[in-house]
Order: sequence, then C-alpha cells, then structure tokens
Amino acid sequence: MSQSLFTLGFPLKRETDTKALSDQLAATLPELFKAADEIGLIHYSRFTVLSAKTLLFLGEFDGEFGELMRGLARSAGPVFDAIFPDVDRAPPMPVAENVEAFVDWAAAHLLHAALTFSTHPDLTAKQIKTLISGANVAGSDVQHPFLVILSLKSYLAYIEVELLLPMTSHRIHKDLASVETQHYAQFVPLGNHEIGFFAVYDSTFEKYIADLTKNVGRDFDLIFKFAKDPPPSPCVEHIQEFIDFAASANRSPIGFYQAYPGSGVQDVHALIAESK
Repeated sequence: MSQSLFTLGFPLKRETDTKALSDQLAATLPELFKAADEIGLIHYSRFTVLSAKTLLFLGEFDGEFGELMRGLARSAGPVFDAIFPDVDRAPPMPVAENVEAFVDWAAAHLLHAALTFSTHPDLTAKQIKTLISGANVAGSDVQHPFLVILSLKSYLAYIEVELLLPMTSHRIHKDLASVETQHYAQFVPLGNHEIGFFAVYDSTFEKYIADLTKNVGRDFDLIFKFAKDPPPSPCVEHIQEFIDFAASANRSPIGFYQAYPGSGVQDVHALIAESK
C-alpha cells in the first residue's frame, strides 16, 4: 500500500474562540491548497475543530510522513505560522525556517489510527490524476468529508474499542469496500474517551449513509455498544435514525483539499480497469 492517512492534534493553549480560529485559518487555505498541488503527495486534507482545546488536521497521502511534513513546512509554512501562536508548546517559527523542528513536532502530535481503509490503496495521487487526465474525463461526482466523533462510556470502553478495531479489521475492511461511494476511511483514537471516524465519499449524504448502514452497520453496532447516546441498533433496521445521528454528529471541515475533484470512486475504478 503506497498510501497512508494522518491525523495531527494541535493542543490549544486555552479554550479558544473556535469560530475566530476557523475564520483565521480559512483565509490561509488557498496557500495550503497551492502547496498541496505542488508537493503532489496529498489525496485529500482538511482541518476540523475537535473541541475548544484541540484542532485537528487530517488527510490521505503517499510516501513517508516526514517527507510530506517537510514539503508542507517549506511550501505552506505561513499556514502553520497562523495556527501556532494559539498552540501549546508550539515549534519555533517561522516554520519554513525551522523545517526539522516542525517535522519533529508533527511526529510527536500524530494520532495513530486503529484502522485505515482506501478503495484504491496502490495508486498515488499523481497516478490517479494522470489516469483522469489521459481519459479526458470531466468528473461530475462531488466529494465530501465525513467527520464523526464518538464519545465512549468510560476509559475501559475506550480501550476496548481501541483493541477491538484491529482485531476485526479484516471484516471491517471487507465491509467498507462494499460501500461503492467511499474513497477513504479511518478510525482514530483521539484520547478523552473519544474515537473519530473520518471518511471521504461521493454522492449525496443520504445515499452514502444508507450505503454505509447497509454494509458497515454491523461494525457500528458493535462500536455503539460502548458509545454514549448511540442510535438504535441494529443500524440496518433503523436507517433513518442512523442518518439523523450521522447528520447531527458530522463535524464541519475547515477547508477540503482534493487532488482530483469531481472523480467518483466508480470513475477511478473504471479508469484503472481500462488501463490494464
């Protein structure tokens, strides 16, 4: 698998006005998107607010984590310079002049996923863009991030889910692969008794959640046994309730970078098949 997924946690110095922080960060995103295009390793990325004390930056990329962070430091340093005044024990700034310190900081604040999924794990962002360009395809599928935080009942429940996800990874991977509109997904232990389910999909929200319920519902049923205020189970018999739960739990992204916008999962699958 050439691809990896990352989630970085930015611990804020104090409870922060997240709207002001989001607005400040949003103003720098064109620079980040331009840098991502130049680096050529990122499939998707987005920021989101976890709480008044934590900002998350997550994405899917090719190659080594350190190589990506060096590229971001050199090409998008001012984006992180805008964040770090609010971050506890931030690395030295400007980031572009302190590249290795930024890489070390990022490695120390990397939240490790308990399970990751990619629908085309062996293709780089550059290869997918080349396939799309060569076919002269104007994609019409809109891609969306899905950012859900599940609060678990206790520390013991948190540890049980953290251990359960890798143990059932073969089944969950198979189930996630059955969701025809899903590009990527990861389950990430976030600390504070919280687990994040972060995904990228195309089609409408209702269609995606219905497809997710049908194919991955049994996996969510298992996790929901440990969650606070879960929707009714089994999910497959309560699709509308699960759609409502997902809609209320879904976090808004701050920006959403896409290396190949408009290209749905099935578009990419078809291009891969034609290239063989």
